[in-house]
Amino acid sequence: MTKQVQQLDRVIIRFAGDSGDGMQLTGDRFTQETAAFGNDLSTLPNFPAEIRAPAGTLPGVSSFQLHFADHDILTPGDAPNVLVAMNPAALKANLGDLPRGADLIVNTDEFTKRNLAKVGYETNPVEDDTLAEYRVHALPLTSMTVTALTDFDISKKDAERAKNMFALGLLSWLYHRPTEGTISFLEKKFASKPEIMKANIAAFQAGWSYGETTEAFSVQYEIKPAEHAPGLYRNITGNLALAYGLVAAGVQSGLPIFLGSYPITPASDILHEISKHKKFGVRTFQAEDEIAAVGAALGASFGGSLGVTTTSGPGIALKSETIALGVATELPLLVIDVQRAGPSTGMPTKTEQADLMQAMYGRNGEAPVPVIAPQSPSDCFDAALEAARIAVKYRTPVILLSDGYLANGSEPWRLPDVASLPKIEPNFAAPSSSGEEFQPFQRDPDTLARPWAIPGTEGLEHRIGGLEKADGSGNISYDPANHDRMVRLRQAKVDGIANDIAPLAVDDPSGKARVLVLGWGGTYGAISAGVRRVRASGQHVAQAHLRHLNPFPANLPEVLRSYDKVVVPEINLGQLALLLRGRYLVDVIGYNQVRGLPFKAEELQGVIQDVIDSE
Repeated sequence: MTKQVQQLDRVIIRFAGDSGDGMQLTGDRFTQETAAFGNDLSTLPNFPAEIRAPAGTLPGVSSFQLHFADHDILTPGDAPNVLVAMNPAALKANLGDLPRGADLIVNTDEFTKRNLAKVGYETNPVEDDTLAEYRVHALPLTSMTVTALTDFDISKKDAERAKNMFALGLLSWLYHRPTEGTISFLEKKFASKPEIMKANIAAFQAGWSYGETTEAFSVQYEIKPAEHAPGLYRNITGNLALAYGLVAAGVQSGLPIFLGSYPITPASDILHEISKHKKFGVRTFQAEDEIAAVGAALGASFGGSLGVTTTSGPGIALKSETIALGVATELPLLVIDVQRAGPSTGMPTKTEQADLMQAMYGRNGEAPVPVIAPQSPSDCFDAALEAARIAVKYRTPVILLSDGYLANGSEPWRLPDVASLPKIEPNFAAPSSSGEEFQPFQRDPDTLARPWAIPGTEGLEHRIGGLEKADGSGNISYDPANHDRMVRLRQAKVDGIANDIAPLAVDDPSGKARVLVLGWGGTYGAISAGVRRVRASGQHVAQAHLRHLNPFPANLPEVLRSYDKVVVPEINLGQLALLLRGRYLVDVIGYNQVRGLPFKAEELQGVIQDVIDSE
């Protein structure tokens, strides 16, 4: 039958089901095809921390939200236009986010009395008035999948597992997504199980054919490709971009990369990915614990490699003593903290920005380290390079603060021209031609960095360790005046980095704004989307986003004093706001939520509008 094709400029889809229903795989495949089609996109995977919560329960719900459009977008979207609910738990967990009039595709096979009772439904919401506000498509997805696979030599359980591919095929038809990539993916994924491979492909194609032939869907939607600057693009997550950035840092510096890591959510994917790139001189070490991981990484830096360790907030707590040792020994070390909701174990799969104070001050003594934060999944690549540049040039540990939203979220990334990437010069120490004794703490007058000497090099013998060293000679020293001098030199070295980073850029197109919205890290997309909405309503508002959090850009005080009011949205209880108040005596206005979720553009629009209205 001939179907009407309706043009849309953007769509937000959320796949939701039990953690065993393959929703992350389904969302990822839809995302990959959307990226190949050329739409701009942003994703929000959301899954439980438990390895396997009880099937059909609310704690076991896993979801994947994708926002794609024919124009530039900044967030995964505030609310889905389409919800695919594979069971009652998925419906109940996500229905509150669904706006009136949205499309709801429900797998009715799972709406049994037992499954309904598990989540507190006394009656079937598909059959009563619960869903009257939505456009409901009640489909027996499981049984339709099993029927489509009757000719395959697989068990009923394996046939039922393919229902996510049936749903993917249906949504791919509904939104004009390519199919070749998914078929190729399934051929590779199940190459060792040919019958399972054929069955999953058949389920995917059956879902597509159902959309093409059924009267339940009379309209097919089309979202044209977005306009992008010329170049080669790929879809990328923050963790993948960080891994690539670390590999690039090794190439650009000529240093072997050593990654010492202990697996921890949501940072483990960096270890998994970077272990695949040994041909670039990368070595990975999966340690028995966080302390061993960072100790090995710092030891690698002492030996002339670029030591890296990846973790999350709980791991930073365990690594703090060794990070401080890196401050004392003044060796380059990259510490990547993919923040998650705490305290303690907290909510391991949910996002947060609450490790800023820990990164700034979470060590004994005066132990300053540079802190930087990427603003988007693709920006994680550039942030990793910048962290490596600073660590090597200034001989210091650097903490990079990513977060769970950036780590797992994805967006299109324009592959950079390798020739344009910054060069990183290790400038190892060399023995004196005149035979002078090596001074391991004789500082570069421009950077205050000490020499980086490869152990075993004749003429460069020196002491190193956590005990305080004498300025210049590096001998152990308990002299009070020397300790005061060394503490101030280490602080001055970090402070001086402010002269080596770009000034804070302010987006104030009208020049008439009296309110500045200042953010950091993964809040960039939501803040920018909220600012766009306020400007679209005719209001004036400025925006700036911090990458360097220690030291701050040199022009930050001037920027703060240029506006009557400064709003700082953070997914914590006001950590950046506290730093700005204490350092610059600016009465910033904090907006803080700690729900384990990114901000929504609509809520930030309201916050900004309220501040403007109070002027």
